[in-house]
Amino acid sequence: MESNKNSELYDVVIIGSGPAGYTAGIYAARANLRTLIIAGVTAGGQLMLTGIVENFPGFPEGVMGPELMDAMRNQAERMGVEIVYEDAVDVDFNTYPRKVMTDSNTFLAKTVIIATGASPRWLGLESEKRLLGRGVSSCATCDGPLFKGAKCAVVVGGGDSAMEYALFLSNLVEKVVVVHRRDKLRASKIMQERALSNPKIDFVWNSVVVDVLGELRVEGVKIRNTLTGEERVIPCNALFVAIGHAPSTEIFRGKIELDEEGYIRLRNGLETSVRGVFAAGDVHDKRYRQAITAAGFGCMAAMEAIRFIEGGWPERLTQEYRTAKALGEEPEAVSNP
Repeated sequence: MESNKNSELYDVVIIGSGPAGYTAGIYAARANLRTLIIAGVTAGGQLMLTGIVENFPGFPEGVMGPELMDAMRNQAERMGVEIVYEDAVDVDFNTYPRKVMTDSNTFLAKTVIIATGASPRWLGLESEKRLLGRGVSSCATCDGPLFKGAKCAVVVGGGDSAMEYALFLSNLVEKVVVVHRRDKLRASKIMQERALSNPKIDFVWNSVVVDVLGELRVEGVKIRNTLTGEERVIPCNALFVAIGHAPSTEIFRGKIELDEEGYIRLRNGLETSVRGVFAAGDVHDKRYRQAITAAGFGCMAAMEAIRFIEGGWPERLTQEYRTAKALGEEPEAVSNP
């Protein structure tokens, strides 16, 4: 039977268990702070769906994504981090201490680090899901080098990320084919110019991928012209989907400031719009989205949480909250002192 955590106060509660969350936990626990990671029912983040990782420092032969996440989790636990494998379902940042709720518990926190990450948007094909990690990828920077010397890679998308993928892959494979559902790109002008002028990049306009071919690995994609309905097959060795990411911030909507895409807006480093609540990793980072950068952000968020606590802010916020309540003011009055 799980113990009730409602009356227990943590120095740091971290929501999320990818590289950002585990790194934040390691740093916070090493500072002798009572630290909790709410890992989620499915822990480990996007790397749990990744094959071999060759660009994370310290692994000259590469490391499997799940193996890397297990190592981070073990290190965090060895440092004294408590981990619960539940999903955070709600938060209350209008009171102090801050509250993070799961289905079975409410956790009290002096500081909170949001490291819930982002999920790539997929095409929604069964074959795409089946061949994920076997030639289907959402990250050319991560997985492109695995296809060095291949004849062809297909990129789906028309934005900056898709053009970055295509340009990156053009240095690795013989030919890159960009499939875009419209007749013009939405990428920035400079990225368009670079991609369109690259002789190794071909474009297929007004088309969508309707199937990924291959049993054990990607062998081609079937595309359909959106204007004529005509279908044809493009033989390829890999498919990179670059149609955007969706940050995992739904439970924070209306609780902290988000941008128009749902990413967390930051101020004063990695602090959110609420005092003592920080963010780390893909939940705010649209540009890099790498395991190593997420880990770096986790380190920085933990250091900011440590300084926040050492600076006496928890005691000040607690007193301000009590004063506001005594005066009959809204708790929000102390959210951003």
